[in-house]
Amino acid sequence: MPLVAIVGRPNVGKSTLFNRLTRSRASIVHDEPGVTRDRVYGRAFWSDREFSVIDTGGFVPNSADRFEEAIREQVMIAIEEADALLFVVDTTTGITDLDDSMAEMLRRTGKPVLLVANKADNQERRWETSTFYQLGVGDVFPVSAINGSGTGELLDELVAQLPPDDSRTADDHRLRVAVVGRPNVGKSSLVNALLGEERSIVTEISGTTRDAIHTDLKFEGRDILLVDTAGLRKRSRVSENVEFYSTLRTERALEEADIAVLLIDAVDGLTMQDIRVLKQAEEAGKGIVLGVNKWDALQEKDTLTTRNYERSIYDRLQTMDYVPIVFISAITKQRIYRLMQTVLEVEAERRKRISTSKMNDFLQEALERSKPPTFRNRFVRIKYVTQVKHEPPVFAFFCNHPRGIREPYQRYLENRLREAFGFRGVPIKLLFKQK
Repeated sequence: MPLVAIVGRPNVGKSTLFNRLTRSRASIVHDEPGVTRDRVYGRAFWSDREFSVIDTGGFVPNSADRFEEAIREQVMIAIEEADALLFVVDTTTGITDLDDSMAEMLRRTGKPVLLVANKADNQERRWETSTFYQLGVGDVFPVSAINGSGTGELLDELVAQLPPDDSRTADDHRLRVAVVGRPNVGKSSLVNALLGEERSIVTEISGTTRDAIHTDLKFEGRDILLVDTAGLRKRSRVSENVEFYSTLRTERALEEADIAVLLIDAVDGLTMQDIRVLKQAEEAGKGIVLGVNKWDALQEKDTLTTRNYERSIYDRLQTMDYVPIVFISAITKQRIYRLMQTVLEVEAERRKRISTSKMNDFLQEALERSKPPTFRNRFVRIKYVTQVKHEPPVFAFFCNHPRGIREPYQRYLENRLREAFGFRGVPIKLLFKQK
């Protein structure tokens, strides 16, 4: 997806605008300047276009303050990576020296820059925004991020400035597989083992891979674009700017992938960070395979070790027990080809289409086993179901009271659906609509 960076000096309302565009409260809003120190990521939708948004900290050039220096460097990285920039200024204070400095820097990028005159909460302030044309970065868009006025016109122009959605051309049939995971779990070793060559640098130092490395692989007659990504770690621990850059590239690689292969270390086991990545892939509708690497390093294995290890993982994943697990060793090449076969199987499941007649036979059987609970003392009746999308699969259930289908019954229907049709390794979405 295209990437949009929100930039500007401290306390002009960047975080408020971010929350408005992403329809969230992910970014902290406070009157005190400098509250946003880390980058906050989100997704926005407008006019059938989806794009990623980064809220950056307030830009202060030539400051000796260590926080402001770190923020400045990371703002520069965000600007370098972005496809378009939203330059936010404050209508109530007019043009400042910091605005001038940032405008000069943004003009040199050659990227689309939209000047957002924030806090234009009334007609008089909207008239005053014309003074910002002096900054020489293009058209001025008066908005009020706090109440949303003017954001429609801003977004119309923004999506017009974004690059076309050409991430995959019509004749590009390659399966896109992103190898993700925490630092030093063996992602580069796995890619090198599959390719039979040292494509990625491998050391015992975590975080050696700083960028997302794309490589073509042919496996069982299928063209695959394999992406070896930098190690993901909690953002609170991403202290080096180069790691921020790596994390950004990794998240974008995950967005563009068809299948996500999450590698974990057999000795360390599944961590909360791994679960977060799995949830991120699930929300994005990606196929998911969990690879347990360094299986050869695990001592004292017996015939039950694999089964017990799987059970412990599924106990922690709870609702994601549909994710296949493959135990591998990238160093000895143990089961690495089985891992890729599983990737192809998951891709086939992701493309699967179920006929409406079969879906309604399934529904009839599921309703006979367990009927929906009543809603406001009324019976909930599901009339029929059909698959409305694949890659990932989406199913629409038509009923008289959609709000009466609570989460436990939704989970029941999903479990029955998986029992009937599989969808191993594939997130599925259930929609409930009024009939």
